[in-house]
Amino acid sequence: MGPFSIVSRISLDVGILFWDILLTLSNLMRRKRRIGYVTPEGHPGYGKYWPEYRPPKETDSRCSCPALNAMANHGIIPRSGRNVSFIEVGHHIRATYNFSPSFCSFVPRFAARMLEKNYSEDLFDLEELDLHNGIEHDGSLLRLDSALEQTQSTKHVPFIEELLAAATGKDKKDNTVITTKDLSRILGKRRVVARAVNKEFSLSLFHKIFGSANAATLVTIFGGRVDDLHNFLHEERLPEDWESHIRQRHGITMMQLNKTILGIELRVREQDWADAAREAAECQKASVRKSSPKLHT
Repeated sequence: MGPFSIVSRISLDVGILFWDILLTLSNLMRRKRRIGYVTPEGHPGYGKYWPEYRPPKETDSRCSCPALNAMANHGIIPRSGRNVSFIEVGHHIRATYNFSPSFCSFVPRFAARMLEKNYSEDLFDLEELDLHNGIEHDGSLLRLDSALEQTQSTKHVPFIEELLAAATGKDKKDNTVITTKDLSRILGKRRVVARAVNKEFSLSLFHKIFGSANAATLVTIFGGRVDDLHNFLHEERLPEDWESHIRQRHGITMMQLNKTILGIELRVREQDWADAAREAAECQKASVRKSSPKLHT
């Protein structure tokens, strides 16, 4: 990448971030969208009616992101998960989950750079997004580390069940909800246990923040509601009669999301899970000994 390209990229990123600030300020001044009218007219999901859900075929491409997989399973993006446009996926993320246009411009551009593709012209398959330590990372809430499970579209059901069972909150309608504190606790456990059982474990500060960002969407977009998250995480299906809990006129901006992200990340305490890490390491050693062939003399 030449100097001109680097300067151009930096200028574009700065422009998107400035745009994000303006959208954040505008959100504070404008009325929120009415309940039942969050998804824009003309887009799948308008009126809370989502296209038919179909589980993926073996030949379909899926990734470690349940939000993208759900859009493919409902046919909002190609059901095959293949030949997806960076530009179009941004449009659909915005309309489906009500992320801000700044977010939906920045993130697909970041993914295109990660894959060394042209944002405006190239296409991608969902599985390509699981380049290790690109967006996909160790210590995930929903997946085993890639050293233990190469196919990152594979959900780890025990992790999902533990996450849902960790919910301690209640919303105004008395629904059980996952709180940011719940997410901080589970992230702390996942990281320390993953480090104990995965010899190839790595988790940079960037990927810690990205992990907290993924967690933040559960309490922002879904309001933390366990009933909705159960289908979304297990089946990667959008719940019936559902719409995003984000009602800001311009959607949730990166600046607004960062407040929740930092609230989660700053409360992560890996040291609270030292006993769980030792237990996991001992169980793994016992499993290895049991599966190893016995030596005969």
